[in-house]
Amino acid sequence: MSESGTIVNKVEQSGLITLDLEKFLPKEEIVEFDIAPYLFHGLMLKEKDFREHLQQIDWSSYEGKILATFCSTDAILQPWAFMLIVQHAKPFARRILKGNTAEVLKKLVSESITLNNWSELNSKRVLVKGCGNKAITDEFYALATEKLIETGVERIMYGEACSFVPVYRKPKN
Repeated sequence: MSESGTIVNKVEQSGLITLDLEKFLPKEEIVEFDIAPYLFHGLMLKEKDFREHLQQIDWSSYEGKILATFCSTDAILQPWAFMLIVQHAKPFARRILKGNTAEVLKKLVSESITLNNWSELNSKRVLVKGCGNKAITDEFYALATEKLIETGVERIMYGEACSFVPVYRKPKN
């Protein structure tokens, strides 16, 4: 409290900017499309049969979603298999990426962090929020730290405003 009896937000006054990496998570649902059920004898794709199967799928169920395409077996697939899936799903799915849900999430978050405009944080003190969503892995913290340093932030801390770990301080010239 201040001398006048009002509550003072010292974190706000400190100029510390909190960065929540959860903002880089995709908003759209990620759904998987496994090619394995369409394999001939569980080993390979027959083009004609695969095309027929793809035509029978209700692709509208993927409307506005991110489609993660993969094969859960060790079958060797030709690139045309994924190309055919994209051809059918593209009118509906928001994005179509190769990989399972975890792999696609990793690609999307890395892409979002990389493409973010970090310039507004130049010369700022940044607190990277910790202890949040389990989808935010160490890899994303490292990538964000790299981008923050490249931007020219003054300081990087990890944790919460009440308890943080100093990570980086810009060298004095």
